[in-house]
Amino acid sequence: MFELSQIRCFVTAAEELHFGRAAARLNMTQPPLSRQIQVLERILGVPLFERTSRSVRLTPAGRVFLPEARRIVWLAESATLAARKVAQGDAGRIGIGFTAVSGYSFLPQIVAQSRARLPNIELDLREMVSSQQVEALQTGLIDIGFLRQPLDRHEFESERVVSEALIAALPTGDIRLTTPELTLKAFDGSPLIMYSREGASYFHNMLMSLFSEVDVRPDYVQQVTQIHSMLGLVRAGLGVAIVPHTAMSLQFSGVHYRNIVTVPEKPVELYMVWRRANTNPALVAVRELCSEVAPKTV
Repeated sequence: MFELSQIRCFVTAAEELHFGRAAARLNMTQPPLSRQIQVLERILGVPLFERTSRSVRLTPAGRVFLPEARRIVWLAESATLAARKVAQGDAGRIGIGFTAVSGYSFLPQIVAQSRARLPNIELDLREMVSSQQVEALQTGLIDIGFLRQPLDRHEFESERVVSEALIAALPTGDIRLTTPELTLKAFDGSPLIMYSREGASYFHNMLMSLFSEVDVRPDYVQQVTQIHSMLGLVRAGLGVAIVPHTAMSLQFSGVHYRNIVTVPEKPVELYMVWRRANTNPALVAVRELCSEVAPKTV
């Protein structure tokens, strides 16, 4: 079987049709170049050049072999470049887990910036609840997770990328729309669409704690997991809801928003989490991009 160095010598000599110039291009002397081509001809069993004291020409076999030889050289160079890009973190694949809420605003920005700045890195996006993300991080199914709380475990590292306010979502005609800002007291006894304890425990526990602190008891008319479902029920007039600020990007017609002034200023947080032992070369580049894109506060 021939070697890549022999193919490279043949292609260069075929392009120059002069062994001296071909040797100079390859930074070698002419005798080793001639030997490489002679070995290649013996392996193929056909002459590739017609050589005289005055000229060098390709044989019919050489003319047929040249485009295929060029292709072999190109494939080898492309494979080498691809391998180097992966090793340097400029190419590859990154698995990203995210909750539905982070997919409303923050994640689309990451995707857009990644396509522009890291075009050779493929993002494999997987919508998962937090518990699924933790398992996927451990097994290597994803490289980065976007979770509502940092993982207090040695094998993980985390960085807060977003903190945002809670706001009230009200249907058209709600009397509270006459007030520019609301307090939690405005929801006492009011029909409220609540987060499910099982599927949205982060928001469920947060609101239960906030209501308890100010002795507010809403009327929980429905419990759901996804914020877009919650806003749909608000639009239908079933009740009101308390949602993170980024939910406004969903732009539900018939749903209006008001600030809530009696809760911590930015209580809703999102963390980027990754496994310390992750050796994916592309991880650093994607992490840095996420840190730059992150609005930090909303």
